[in-house]
Amino acid sequence: MKNGRNSASPLSGRASELRIELARRIAFSIGSAEKRVTEIPGLTLTRRTGPMVPASGTYEPSLAVVAQGRKRVDLGRTTFIFDESRFLLTSLDLPIIGQVMEASEQKPFLCLMLKLEMSLVRELLSREEIPVAEAPPDSPAMATGETTAELFSACCRLVELLDHPRDIPFLSGLIQREIIYRILHAPAGARLRAVATLGDQSNRTAKAIAWIKANYAKPLRVEDLAQVAGMGVSTLHHHFRALTAMSPLQYQKQLRLQAARGRMLMDGLDAASAAFEVGYESASQFNREYSRFFGQPPMRDIRTLRSPSAPPLEAVSNR
Repeated sequence: MKNGRNSASPLSGRASELRIELARRIAFSIGSAEKRVTEIPGLTLTRRTGPMVPASGTYEPSLAVVAQGRKRVDLGRTTFIFDESRFLLTSLDLPIIGQVMEASEQKPFLCLMLKLEMSLVRELLSREEIPVAEAPPDSPAMATGETTAELFSACCRLVELLDHPRDIPFLSGLIQREIIYRILHAPAGARLRAVATLGDQSNRTAKAIAWIKANYAKPLRVEDLAQVAGMGVSTLHHHFRALTAMSPLQYQKQLRLQAARGRMLMDGLDAASAAFEVGYESASQFNREYSRFFGQPPMRDIRTLRSPSAPPLEAVSNR
């Protein structure tokens, strides 16, 4: 199932001008690097010069705005495509498969990702003058929305602060509040509001998701998880699957496999050591599930990733 548009939609004249300006600012700030974690809290810039091999990762609550190019993200069986006219909004920590689809040396993929602080979201929602539509039933914690001229403008001003480091401590928070304000006004912001609203079922489910993320190597009993969320087991299962497109056990498995891959790739652990470190009790079960998820056995996969001739692969962490 697809969610989003298959090609860029025409932007208004003002939005098109601001998109070009944002692309120019990102390109200047990142230079020839593929990624820059900036001095602005939560702001990361990304540049790719060619289509990428699909890669697993985890997206934190964040906003991704593309200034140039196109990308797809698969959440379970749902595909989200975002580009120069559509942003991607993630409201929870979600294991995904991501792939840059359009990029070249002449026209690289340029994107900013801004981590969303729930405290800022709640601060804005406490103001009655911000009306937000209710989230559609069973909608996931990921959505695309139209990138307006106003949103492009705020993003341009945020990236421009990198040229004025002294202004970052005072102005970056103000601009980030404006960006959150803009996305909360968009239909795509409905699920973000639900997740941030204390007592909402989405907010309770988010507590369960946060517990799994912090304790993915521990045994998981859904009954205990339901207590963390303050919900019944069947209710938790329903809302968990609606938000993440997977069950709690599937969510834990993906976190474990991604963590093990990172430890083998970055820290040089062997497959058995990585398996036990992330919570597996059986190395053979780990090998089977790893092969099913990543397409080949653990050490062969790591050798492929380390090979100089390997096709470009996106980072396995949040990006």
